[in-house]
Amino acid sequence: MAAAEHVAHAMPTPAATPRRVWTLRIAIIVVVLAAWEGLAASGWLFRDVVPSLTTIGRAVGHVLTSADFYRNLGVTLYEIGVGLLIGGSAGIVIGIVLGANRFLAQAYEALLYYLGPTPKIIFFPVMIMWFGVGSGSKIAMGVLSCFFPIVISTAGGMREIDKVLIRVGQSFRASWWQMATKIYLPAMRQPIMNGVRLGLGVAIIGTLLAETKLSNRGIGYLIIQAYATFDMPRMYALLIVLFVLAIGANAVIGRLGAGRTDNPR
Repeated sequence: MAAAEHVAHAMPTPAATPRRVWTLRIAIIVVVLAAWEGLAASGWLFRDVVPSLTTIGRAVGHVLTSADFYRNLGVTLYEIGVGLLIGGSAGIVIGIVLGANRFLAQAYEALLYYLGPTPKIIFFPVMIMWFGVGSGSKIAMGVLSCFFPIVISTAGGMREIDKVLIRVGQSFRASWWQMATKIYLPAMRQPIMNGVRLGLGVAIIGTLLAETKLSNRGIGYLIIQAYATFDMPRMYALLIVLFVLAIGANAVIGRLGAGRTDNPR
């Protein structure tokens, strides 16, 4: 009996089918929406703090048909995109250097782990003094936010590269640029994309926080403006649209990182 129980526990559980996974996801969404609608109808909170789903749906429609929304969305996307480009490029380059040089890694990598979890919004006053109150300070916040997860992920990925690949490049006397573009980056696509996905998330947070603190344009500005005027349906609508856009961008990056990494025969 004990042996049979041991075998039963050792047997792997069958993998969940896609239909079961999607059924569970949809069930969770339905429960959350039902709970929200019930709270909105209960009257427990002040009027419009928790609007009904119908009210929020109408607000989403108004947001998506507003030219002002798209102007401000363009500003935010520009700030996030430039911040991710600068911070991501710097993170990849420095991550490769740290991953390839044990001495530099021992000297500086601990600082990255200490500074990485630090809330970057505390540096926003400095960014304002350096780059002004326009888009420059918001881009700087995006750069500062996304740099750390990307550099840490890249440095870790460097140490996982097959040493044979590195020796092959060295035997052909490849330059540093050739090693980086032909060996390091292709071999580290998955770690780099994971770092970029994390970096995108924190870049969005950093940029929007900066826009809510001091700005007259951008999605963060629209959100804080809706909050200040107690236009809760519009505020929730903006958050929902932003949430959907962030999920879409994350999915695209995930697809890029999930591509084939094996060498063609």
